[in-house]
Amino acid sequence: MKIDIFQAMEKHARPLLLCWLLIASISGFVTYFFEQQKEWQQWTYLLHTFSGIVLGILIVPYVLSHLTRTFRLRPLISFASGWIGLLALLGLTGSGVYIVVFGQSESLDWIETAHIGCAYVALSMLAGHLLWNVWVSSRGGRSSKMAFPLTLKELKHSIQGVMVCAAAVILATVIYDLVLPDLPSRSAIEPYELPYSDHPFRPGQTETKDGRFVKQYKIAGSDQCSSCHKEIARQWQASIHSQAASDPAYVTNINFLVQHKGIAAARYCEGCHAPIALLTGELTRGGNHGGIPGTIAHKQGVSCMSCHGIEKIVHLKGVGSYQWAPAATYLFAGLDNPLLQKINHFLIRIHPRQHRMDMSRNPLGTSQMCASCHEAFMDKDMNNWGWVKLQNEYTAWLNGPYSGQSEQVFSHSSIKRCQDCHMPLISGEDPSADTNGKIVSHYTPGGNTAIPSLLGNHDHFLLVKEFLQSDKMNIAIDDPQRKDAERSQQFLQKAVRANKEPPAYLYLGENASIKVVVTNTGVGHNFPGGTIDINQAWIHFRVVDAENELVYENGRLSRQQEVGPNAFVYQSIPIDRFGRHVWKHDLFNMAGESFHHVIPAGKSDTAEYSFQVPYWAKNPLTVSAVLRYRKFNQKYARWALDDERVELPIIDMARDAIHVPIRIRSELEKGKE
Repeated sequence: MKIDIFQAMEKHARPLLLCWLLIASISGFVTYFFEQQKEWQQWTYLLHTFSGIVLGILIVPYVLSHLTRTFRLRPLISFASGWIGLLALLGLTGSGVYIVVFGQSESLDWIETAHIGCAYVALSMLAGHLLWNVWVSSRGGRSSKMAFPLTLKELKHSIQGVMVCAAAVILATVIYDLVLPDLPSRSAIEPYELPYSDHPFRPGQTETKDGRFVKQYKIAGSDQCSSCHKEIARQWQASIHSQAASDPAYVTNINFLVQHKGIAAARYCEGCHAPIALLTGELTRGGNHGGIPGTIAHKQGVSCMSCHGIEKIVHLKGVGSYQWAPAATYLFAGLDNPLLQKINHFLIRIHPRQHRMDMSRNPLGTSQMCASCHEAFMDKDMNNWGWVKLQNEYTAWLNGPYSGQSEQVFSHSSIKRCQDCHMPLISGEDPSADTNGKIVSHYTPGGNTAIPSLLGNHDHFLLVKEFLQSDKMNIAIDDPQRKDAERSQQFLQKAVRANKEPPAYLYLGENASIKVVVTNTGVGHNFPGGTIDINQAWIHFRVVDAENELVYENGRLSRQQEVGPNAFVYQSIPIDRFGRHVWKHDLFNMAGESFHHVIPAGKSDTAEYSFQVPYWAKNPLTVSAVLRYRKFNQKYARWALDDERVELPIIDMARDAIHVPIRIRSELEKGKE
């Protein structure tokens, strides 16, 4: 009697269970075999999730009833197929629940593989189990009383259910397209001026795939990215990339440019500093450039999609020379409704295949990617003069020992991309973490110590400081070896006599000359790099005697925190067409350079200092040299930051010191002179 009750329960539950099993199976295979990101497929993802939840709820009482009814009857084939199918079903359910709750991740991609594998096993075992029951029922006997095969009516109702769900997916897709059509984007501000050419982004070098403007939500969604990628978003927010438009010095300069040449000229800068403003069509009369507080472009600077949306590098001359294309959108992207946002994020988490493809486009892992903004030039459209080269980080890297494309022989023989130094793999918890728990660092430390210091971001300042001091540069003082060494009558062994290195010492009162060698040991491009017209690196050279009395000094800062005029500096001095110093970083006035002094990667530079050893100096002399770096030079900083008393941090990148003995010249030696 008890078995009959369970059998009746199963007969009534089975049609509904079979219907949802078919819906879950078919929708699952559709999501697996169709890799495109069409709207109907995304509705299918939602259907698959829903049907999986319903199936999981229905199958529990059914399995319990079925096991209770058939437990004592154990035909080998039925027993094996049933239990293997049940175990696979448990694995399918568990992996599905995990994906629904936590989503997919790079480091745990085996869970998706297990989910798919369990689906194949469960369905094949179920099919075998049902076929066995059909065969048993046809034979009659004791076992046939326990088995009851599927009827055509049950199968018909199940197929009808599948068709209803397919129709629902089609209807949802049609309604979605009608309510939220993906219309071509127009410029944010109209009319949109074209003073430089018919190209909407000139004089910048940025392109879009279809030649159109970009909808704001497709490039300015960094806040949405942070909902899943919290660790990476935190790093990006601390980086100079996120502050590329809100940097106080940039705000001063972009306003200065707009004041003198109009807002359309800002297109030259904003392809790199504020792509949101450029690509959405804000940079025209009546619009806002990235230097305007309160705008999204100002807040996000180089947003997540600013880089991850780059699909091709147009050329390697820089000034934003990339082609940008939006990622494939998931349902309800760009909407403010919290519920619809959650559905959008849910779709990305459970089926991130397209998202991974869009966020890991080919240019991202190349140094050419960095060249699109870290190379720069000025041409006649901007300076009314002619083509002038500005930044050249990529070219310098290409010519150096790390690119693998030069003839230099250097201790660092392995090829290093820009990303290997500035965006290395670090430990972190993120859906994009690899199997070793590593993520790509988005701190992107470089040479900008000013902004984290000004904004009070102490942790990031320390990170940049550590980066600059990690064996990037080396400084060494040559001993003042003498060719006029004294002779001695003392017997010396032949091995000692063969040593021809002259001793190092100085005489009181003589004019000394000491060389300092600075070597670029770890910077992958020229040192200093970037905006070398406003960055400043110099040697602080100092000589003191045994009582710490100053004998000579070069490179000391004045009370106004300015480097002395005779200091040995590494920087450039841009000039306008009249030979005047372009010191405000107003490079649209630049026509050339009067001074350019940098150290290429793997190369050395020599500075020579001359001074007289005073007669009062006490033996020995201590000679020290420190390579110092500052972002920005003091004159520019006072103007750009509107602060006459500003003191920006100075980083000592390398140092060396030697002791030099002092001798008194004898009368005999004086006579030989």
